[in-house]
Amino acid sequence: MSSKPEIEDVSLDEEELQEALSVLAGSDPDNCSYSRGYVKRQAVFACNTCSSSASEPAGICLACANCCHDGHDILELYTKRNFRCDCGNSKFGEFRCKLTPVKDEKNLKNLYNHNYSGTYCSCARPYPDEEDQVNDEMIQCVVCEDWFHGRHLGGTPPDTAELQEMVCQSCMNAAPFLWTYAAHHAIPPVAQPEPEQEVVDVEGQEEGCEPTAAEELSAGPQEKSPEASLKIPSVKRTHEEATVGSGCRLEHLQKLGPERQRHGAVFWPSTWRSKLCTCTSCKRVYVDSKVSFLLDPSDSLVAYETRGVMEPFGKHPLLALTESMDRVQQLEIIYGYNELTTAVTEFLHQCAAEGKEVTVEDVHQCFEKLQDRKRRRLV
Repeated sequence: MSSKPEIEDVSLDEEELQEALSVLAGSDPDNCSYSRGYVKRQAVFACNTCSSSASEPAGICLACANCCHDGHDILELYTKRNFRCDCGNSKFGEFRCKLTPVKDEKNLKNLYNHNYSGTYCSCARPYPDEEDQVNDEMIQCVVCEDWFHGRHLGGTPPDTAELQEMVCQSCMNAAPFLWTYAAHHAIPPVAQPEPEQEVVDVEGQEEGCEPTAAEELSAGPQEKSPEASLKIPSVKRTHEEATVGSGCRLEHLQKLGPERQRHGAVFWPSTWRSKLCTCTSCKRVYVDSKVSFLLDPSDSLVAYETRGVMEPFGKHPLLALTESMDRVQQLEIIYGYNELTTAVTEFLHQCAAEGKEVTVEDVHQCFEKLQDRKRRRLV
């Protein structure tokens, strides 16, 4: 997510490197993605050297970051959905894309946020932030695709393997129907520690004082408050959901109640999107709220990264090779490996199309072309 010069001395652990490989695997290192239109999801970068104006944010694809902006101050933005490469359009002044010189002046359907200017979260700070002494994980909202510090999400992120996606409070409020789903399908909020209090005798409790959760449990069912009796056990809720049939799932959940408190980010397990109602009325709401992508299983970051691992990388022998390298060296290896696999694949496909037998000399020529291409980039 940050420019190479800012983190030259930061090494990646195996999980982070695996993630980087997964992100880059889905993008073409040689051909600008502009001709593919608004790509459903791809690795996106910003160039501070060529387009640093916050009023005119711009993003570029992997190939343009490698070729057109080689040696520039590049920001890695991870992935963005429905994005078309801006390299060389009117936002870059006289600069033209070397791979696809002719482009529209602007990509009107692209959505931008302050990430393209190098700031993140509601605190609008850079990442990494040299002034921030707190070792805090950053989490991306699956709706607005901004990145947030865990401590700025209005609640503690749950430490569980179930956590797959997060929707920030602002995006939850922009699509308020999601709060109903959150009450039944989200990961429960992490309980905040309460200050120590004196142990109060349940029988001697003053009128108007609500019992604590522990007191309710010890008092038995007959002592539970009316509000507590509204809470339906998860097993019963699952059974009732299974019997909804073709009706609106959202209306069914609204009848179940109670709704979750509308505060803080919401954390979701991997199955939550499949719980969303797909009736005609709800689909209109998704469109109006600009979140219809939530119904697309391939939209999720998990789906994208899985495709990246399986195609074309699969298992990565690079992981052991790059353990002792710094961040810049690791990314150079990743880019080089991606370029190599693309070139070899194209070479083999060309030989197959021509019905040509692959010889040792052909392989040498293929690698000589790769070396020549690398030399041209370095000049």
